[in-house]
Amino acid sequence: MPKIALFGATGTVGTRVLREGLRRGYEVTAVVRDPAGFPDTMAGTGTGTIVVVRGDVLDPASVAAVAAGHDVVVSAFEPGRGNPTDLLTAAESLIGGVRSLPGDPSAPRVVIVGGAGSLRTPGGQLVRDGAGVPAVMRAHGDALDFLRSVPVEQVRWTCLSPPAQIAPGERTGTYRLWLDDLVVDEEGRSRISTEDFAVALIDEIERDAHAGRRFTVAH
Repeated sequence: MPKIALFGATGTVGTRVLREGLRRGYEVTAVVRDPAGFPDTMAGTGTGTIVVVRGDVLDPASVAAVAAGHDVVVSAFEPGRGNPTDLLTAAESLIGGVRSLPGDPSAPRVVIVGGAGSLRTPGGQLVRDGAGVPAVMRAHGDALDFLRSVPVEQVRWTCLSPPAQIAPGERTGTYRLWLDDLVVDEEGRSRISTEDFAVALIDEIERDAHAGRRFTVAH
């Protein structure tokens, strides 16, 4: 089983990724700013094991220290009320930290939770070019632009973008997958539960199907 280091483990997406990893029996290192404040509700989830460590996704040296010895580094970092530009800083820090590790340049892999803003709508425009789009969507796009400049031979990265709507809900274990276009259903809706988004992310860790690519999923 891959050994996963997870940044953003206490966020909305991060907690679901953590649960899904533990459910499948993985060893997950939850990287947080304050280990003492990490909730103990994850104990006993699935057959996996959890280790909680201190780390900072915005610091390349911290990323390198945490990433060493892991197969995959996942970032579900959310800036929250902070500066949206931290998303670009985090992407640069993750790549820089992993790239600094000795040995095989393709390990550990990096899987980053992106945004929907850089996806194409059925009308052909990018979601982030619409009216009233929050700054965080544009910031996710800047982070993706940076990732696309990183040769996969140096760092084996993948970015997973959510659909237009993502919220906690039911884990069905099913989803539809695409690359750069917003996935919509027959009624024009683009959505997924956070639980199934986490399923898709862990599936990607197992399959390694989108190295050097961004992809997206939806119900």
